[in-house]
Amino acid sequence: MVTLDGERLTIEEVERVAVAGEQVELAAEARSRMLASRATVERLAAGDAAVYGVNTGVGLLADVRISRDELNQLQRNIVRSHAAGVGPPLDRAVVRAMMLIRANVLAKSCSGIRPAVAERLCDLLNRGVTPVAPSRGSAGASGDLAPLAHMALVLIGEGEAELDGQRLPGAEALRRAGIEPLALEAKEGISLVNGTQAMLAIGCLALIDADVLAETADLVCAMTIDALRGTPRAFDPRLQAARPHPGQISSAANLARFLEGSEIRKSHIACRRVQDAYSLRCAPQAHGAVRDALTEARRVFSIELNSATDNPLVFGEEIISGGNFHGEPLALQLDYLAIALTILSGISERRIDRLVNPSLNEGLPPFLAGHAGLESGFMMAQVTAAALVAENRVLAHPASPGSITTSGGKEDFVSMGMTAALKLRDVVFNTRCVLAIEAITAARALDCLAPMRSSPVIEKARTRLRAAAPEWKRDQPLAGQIEGVAALIAARGLVPDPG
Repeated sequence: MVTLDGERLTIEEVERVAVAGEQVELAAEARSRMLASRATVERLAAGDAAVYGVNTGVGLLADVRISRDELNQLQRNIVRSHAAGVGPPLDRAVVRAMMLIRANVLAKSCSGIRPAVAERLCDLLNRGVTPVAPSRGSAGASGDLAPLAHMALVLIGEGEAELDGQRLPGAEALRRAGIEPLALEAKEGISLVNGTQAMLAIGCLALIDADVLAETADLVCAMTIDALRGTPRAFDPRLQAARPHPGQISSAANLARFLEGSEIRKSHIACRRVQDAYSLRCAPQAHGAVRDALTEARRVFSIELNSATDNPLVFGEEIISGGNFHGEPLALQLDYLAIALTILSGISERRIDRLVNPSLNEGLPPFLAGHAGLESGFMMAQVTAAALVAENRVLAHPASPGSITTSGGKEDFVSMGMTAALKLRDVVFNTRCVLAIEAITAARALDCLAPMRSSPVIEKARTRLRAAAPEWKRDQPLAGQIEGVAALIAARGLVPDPG
């Protein structure tokens, strides 16, 4: 059970609820705090002072006052009008993560809404009701307004939801799950749609995948180094200590550990080659920089998970309007992650080329074919990797500087964080496939060096890999093997046990 109090939600808990279906509850202390902040909203809603989003319109219409008997209708209208998303729906795991993070933000008690709203989000999670939220429509300005509005529609018995594999009207999904629709009261609609939870949901899940890719990249790089009869001398800890970036130190230590005990290394330890190519020798510097980018993203995402990001916010007896919903802190990290993973895929593709290119592969068969010319071997595997890297380079173009003014000029500088998040998902997929290609190609290259064996760590990884990609014997379609190894990587199946 994950308990939400607005203060301690972790990225790993997001994955457990979003992917594994772990149950969720609202902390008792959070409920008490929410009741106190709710009292402030109800007092101010009954007064004459203008309070943004409580008794006024929103956006450019913030100067329009709403009568007391229309306050609840205002909240329903906010949800309905903001549900203007288009495009393919967000993945089920992303929507579940979005609901979880939104409930945790509400539990922080700065939103001034009833505990029942956060509890109803927990009910949807616990009973498997997943709102259908189109993926396009957020500019990351007042947060992810459109995706969150589609989520909120289901809470009030509207919109669409998925339940037990069926796409249903929201009201029907709630009925089947035994959940009563919410009747929104003052400030509750705007508190549901104002925030960064869609981009953050994608970011958290992508970051977890990226962590696995960083670990996997070190392993497949070690396989390639041994297949090309490279040297681990560049991974000497003294070199890393002279430039002590944490990620570089970690990657170098991994590479040295993974190569330890290789028969192939022992066979050429006295060779005359002085230095390997950059894609081998500088792997700790490139992989390590990616690791450091992931670390910074984790820091930012962890703060955002437990931050109040709607508007206005309640502090004691006051309600203050501000801009905590703005997605810029996340947008920059989402862009940076896409750039970092593009680097990871790019250096991997260069290693693939060295494995198959007869001008570079140190005596291995041309394209690793058994009968070069009659067979093409892994020629097209490198072409696929090159195509994926080329696509990543386009996707790595940052979205965060691309502000477009919205809301009649009121929202005149937006983050485009959701655009950055959606691009990142594709970069994660492409990078995983490139690493899968390198793993398959390196495994074949190591086969060509038999009967010599690689290190115990690498041989163990090759055994796991063979379940998805049997040993190459002759030309055959490689698409299924690439897909299988990519799935193995996603399931952490190639990540070695910690040393």
